[in-house]
Parts: sequence; C-alpha cells; structure tokens
Amino acid sequence: MAEPSKVIHVRNVGHEISENDLLQLFQPFGVITKLVMLRAKNQALLQMQDIPSAINALQFYTNVQPTIRGRNVYVQFSSHQELTTMDQNSQGRGDEVFKPLSSISYGRVLLQLGLLFSLDELQVNYNNDRSRDFTNPHLPSEQKGRSSQAGYGDVGVAYPQVGIAEVMMANAAAIAAAFGGGLPPGISGTNDRCTVLVSNLNPDRVDEDNLFNLFSLYGNIVRIKLLHNKPDHALVQMGDGFQAELAVHFLKGAMLFGKRLEVNFSKHPNITQGPDTHEYINSNLNRFNRNAAKNYRYCCSPTKMIHISTLPQDITEEEIVSHLEEHGTIVNTKLFEMNGKKQALVMFETEEQATEALVCKHASSLAGSIIRISFSQLQSIRETS
Repeated sequence: MAEPSKVIHVRNVGHEISENDLLQLFQPFGVITKLVMLRAKNQALLQMQDIPSAINALQFYTNVQPTIRGRNVYVQFSSHQELTTMDQNSQGRGDEVFKPLSSISYGRVLLQLGLLFSLDELQVNYNNDRSRDFTNPHLPSEQKGRSSQAGYGDVGVAYPQVGIAEVMMANAAAIAAAFGGGLPPGISGTNDRCTVLVSNLNPDRVDEDNLFNLFSLYGNIVRIKLLHNKPDHALVQMGDGFQAELAVHFLKGAMLFGKRLEVNFSKHPNITQGPDTHEYINSNLNRFNRNAAKNYRYCCSPTKMIHISTLPQDITEEEIVSHLEEHGTIVNTKLFEMNGKKQALVMFETEEQATEALVCKHASSLAGSIIRISFSQLQSIRETS
C-alpha cells in the first residue's frame, strides 16, 4: 500500500459517475478540498483536508465495498501528497477542482462509522428545522393526511440534522452488505424514481394495508393511494429509487386475489398528500428501519413458502395452520427455534396462496403476538433440517 496521503486515488469511475457522486462518498469523513476527474482513464483524484480524514475513509472502505450507481469503485492512497495547480492543469480538458465543501467534525465521523457498521436505525420522517433528508425533498414538514389501521401509522424515530451523505452512505453500506458489493441480475441500481404504479388489482379485495404488506418487502413505504377514477390502479411511494426498482423487478407479474399485477414506474415523482392518501412513513411496521442489509438480502419474487417470525414461545403448528388456512392449501409446516425465538415455515400449494396469506396476515395478531411474514427462498422445508 502507498504511503498515507491526503490525496485518494479512485479507480473504475465510469462515465455515469458524477463529481457529486464522489463527493457524497467521501464527505462523511471530512472536508474535501479538491477533486480532479480523469475521464480518459476512468479514474479520479480527491484531496481531503488532512491525512487523518483520508485514513479514516480508506480504513472504512477496506471493510465496506464502495459502490456508486451499481458500479464498484476502488480506492487507495495516491502517490501525490497534494494536488497542485500543475497536477490539475496537466489532466487536460474537463477536469474540475472543488473548493472546501463541508465540515464534519471527527466526532460526527465516528458516529457515522458506527451507524454504517452496525446498520442501526436511520430514519428521517420530516423535513423541517429539526431534521432533514436531502435525498427526499418531498417529506412533509409535519404529519398530515389519513392514517391507516392501528399500528400502520405509528410514529417512528426522527434523527435530527441528518444530511445527504449520512442517508446515502447508510443505504450504500446496507446494499453492499446484502449483495456483496454487486446487485441482483436485472437490477441497475441507478433508478431515481420512487413512485410505483400498480395496475390490474382486484378492487373488491385489495386495500392500502394489503399493498403495504406486500411492497414493504422491498423497502420502506412513504404513502399509498388507491385511484378512485381507476379502481384497479394504485400508487405506491417507496423510500428511494433503489427500493422502487426492487419492487418493480420482483413483483411484476405476481398473482394477487386472482389478478396478475402490472408494476411499473410512475410518471409522478411522489404522491401528493391528501385525505385520500394513507401515510406510512412513520409506521413502525416499515421493515428497513432496522437490519436493512438482512432485509435486502431476502428480497425475492413471491414463492410458495412463507417465513413467520415474532411468534409466541408457546405457539403450536396447529394454531399457525388455523390462522392461515383460509388463504389456501397448506402443504407442509415446520416450527423451529433460532436464537431463542420461535419461527415457522409454511408451504402453500401455489405462490398466489402464499402471497394472499402474506398480504392479509402480516402484522396480524396470533396468540397475542404481532407476527411478521416474509417470503422464503427455500424450495422445501426439508432444507432446514
């Protein structure tokens, strides 16, 4: 490894990666004084204010693969100890130099590193003078609109003064931990549209909470709106563009209540708040507030097998079957314990039956406990033995 320097050399910087993307990657570690894009070589040179800031950045990215717009980038100390005017001019046309952009204290850097390594809850609910998420300018300044069923609209936790670098870095760390630095086949990681249009719904069976239970498998839900002028259509606003892309990718063509869903990106960037929208941004049932990496890892299309957690310790298989059997033919079940907590696998005859059970019974009460349901990627229950 090269001698520590306040200049960081970044490789595999594709044409789709902007200067701002690189700034967001390194701003949590300190002040960035200069940035030179070497477009012809798909590389960049970035100068921190001091060597300790650069060391913190490289130590962190030794443990977390940095990914920008779905592309892995690679970082190391530069052989330059400082970027001079001559260095910048020698790079040719198109290179840009940035003056100091932000100042983040060492203590705040340590806090950020702790958030990323532990993937603890990081949620901003409102854009106001106490908290702000610059990646989502459409957050409300206060809670408005119509809440849904009890539990779905419960107030979450807001972290004051959280900026763009913290939110995007936490998401990047979660995604990197889940997918090993890459992305599932068919996922670009570059989508920035957060709102999804769902059509061909069964208007006699579906409601906002059903859709929340299904779409929350792929990200946090901001709000949902059923379209009264098109009863088989709904809009679902996800927490960010990556989560929306996961939902579109995995749910397109899924069967629900006898209908094959059409799931596409909406032309609307967000859902306008109003009396006909259901608010979920503060729901404690959003799955990606905690253990985001684990939840990303389990994203998949609907399967015949569902996994049930947060079960009471004294639950029986018979009680589980009785709770779910109205939704289809149950082929097999297995009740087991992991880390001292009761969990279960339930296999239905079809994916549609398992999907109906999930959307209707996730967050329902069973023997006094609010249960959590996800799809399992296991092909048979014997695989858990």
